[in-house]
Amino acid sequence: MAGLSLRQLLPGWIGLCLLAAIAWTATIRWTNTMNSGPGTMGLSLGGFLAVWVVMMAAMMLPSVAPMALVWIRSVSARSRARDRAIGTTSFLAGYLVAWTAFGAVVYVALWEVGRLVTNSPGAVRWMGAGIFAAAGVYQLTAWKGRCLRHCRTPLGSLFHYASYRGPARDLRVGVHHGLYCVGCCWGLMIVLIAVGAMNIAVMVALSGVILIEKVWRHGEGFSRVVGVTMFSLAALVLFFPSLLIGLTTQPMPGM
Repeated sequence: MAGLSLRQLLPGWIGLCLLAAIAWTATIRWTNTMNSGPGTMGLSLGGFLAVWVVMMAAMMLPSVAPMALVWIRSVSARSRARDRAIGTTSFLAGYLVAWTAFGAVVYVALWEVGRLVTNSPGAVRWMGAGIFAAAGVYQLTAWKGRCLRHCRTPLGSLFHYASYRGPARDLRVGVHHGLYCVGCCWGLMIVLIAVGAMNIAVMVALSGVILIEKVWRHGEGFSRVVGVTMFSLAALVLFFPSLLIGLTTQPMPGM
């Protein structure tokens, strides 16, 4: 992409994947110190957003790494290693700003879900089924397809980003791309509300789905298969509400 070979991109990709591994380590450790079940896990908004940003770094860095590296090394023409490092950091900071904004929405949703579960515990299975169904519907929408195509083939946007000017250029590019990424993946992320915001097994599965959607040549078709699967899961949780760990007070697996 953009005249860069895999060999040129691979070291940076490995470096960002190592950062993701560090974020995974921190996230896994936090699961043992937080409350499970419905609600905000006893966290304030600031505390939740701090955890959320690390979670997003763990889940999203491997899939966003190619875009970040192509932008910094090719279109923005950073020749020195120090400049590339600063540019990549600014891009990723902007990218995580977009996910932080979405995290604030998730926090409100978790708070509201906690309140609803407390007041209407019998509605848990329907609430969980609704979350999975909403995720499935979004996977099949034109807006999901548009955002996914942007993430899969961002070359056109890279040329648009080349017109950006000013010291915050890389940050702005990261925010813009991050918003498209949120648009692509928010339907998958809301599944965590139903199964537990700190459910490591589901987080790993979702990060794998997101990576496949973005880098596999059949990613768009795979995305639609995931949507149909979500409908199946929506039906399943109606009969097995115990799967809805994020909407009940039972402990999460591995805790």
